[in-house]
Amino acid sequence: CEDVLLKKREPGFVPVILRPATVCGFSPRLRLDLIVNILTNHAVINNEIRVFGGNQLRPNIHIEDVTDLYVQSLEWPEHRIDGNIFNAGYDNQTVAEIAEMVRRQVGDSVGVVTTPTDDNRSYHISSQKIRDELGFGPKHTIREAVENLCDAFKKGLLPDSLGNEKY
Repeated sequence: CEDVLLKKREPGFVPVILRPATVCGFSPRLRLDLIVNILTNHAVINNEIRVFGGNQLRPNIHIEDVTDLYVQSLEWPEHRIDGNIFNAGYDNQTVAEIAEMVRRQVGDSVGVVTTPTDDNRSYHISSQKIRDELGFGPKHTIREAVENLCDAFKKGLLPDSLGNEKY
């Protein structure tokens, strides 16, 4: 799709390609199959986190930063964004680091079970270009995303979070 959009550039149609990292944190239509959200879900509901491997890198970004990104993209001058591609993320952390962050936030009683895996895919992004050229940087941490999710669980906003296909 990116190639198609970029080929259609013309006066009046100014495409910018935004590549956000994996989105995390509470929202009314959240996905619970993404790393920070799924680990938090299992920590809260099962009191246990299962980590397969753990050294794989995962870039993440808080949902609030993603919404800010999209709003700001409508405000940036056309000449600065036209035909540009930007990554946007908070940090690249290992799955094991994310699991430990979740465990600390949810509670020390949460167990972390690590299992070897042959799936060692890592994803690593740099968001330096969007910081340098447009001044965009995330304002919310991944830890805040975990806190928001924990609050949502406490308030009953995620009923049947392991079974409901909506998630």
